[in-house]
Amino acid sequence: MIAEPTDWARSQLVLRALVLVGPVVAVLVSGPAGHGPPWWLVLVVAALSGASGWFADATFAVAPLLVAVGWWAAALGATTSAWLLVAAGALVVAHVAGLLASYGPPTMPVDRAVTRLWVRRGVLVLLTAPVAWAAVLLLDDQPEQPGIWVLGVGVACLATVAATVALRTEEGR
Repeated sequence: MIAEPTDWARSQLVLRALVLVGPVVAVLVSGPAGHGPPWWLVLVVAALSGASGWFADATFAVAPLLVAVGWWAAALGATTSAWLLVAAGALVVAHVAGLLASYGPPTMPVDRAVTRLWVRRGVLVLLTAPVAWAAVLLLDDQPEQPGIWVLGVGVACLATVAATVALRTEEGR
């Protein structure tokens, strides 16, 4: 049985609040200009986010993030609003907060060193959002090249390998 929120560590309360707020912010800011999401979608994301914050280590905790990204795909189409950068930030913050909250019971404070490690990793991941957004803006008017998706996957794989090598701990070396 999970402890009552009044018994939770302050760091756990903050992290679980970020898990709740992040996907909701992402859905609210990622609609096409002048068109917000339907009210029921916001309620679904808020309910899923609340459950994810309460049960941070549950398998379904990724659901609000997937719903937010699904809303992007369905609502935005070919538009490239700068609000997507805010939405991406909100999702990365929610994901890292959920990951940190899942490291222990809600009554246990989160270790500062672990928090710093995952915040650095989250910032590195978040740095890719403006780069990807700028690339989309630059390539928007260009005709699609046959191998562009293969090249994109290759670059993503290389970036993953580079990040893995760069972020290895002393124990992993």
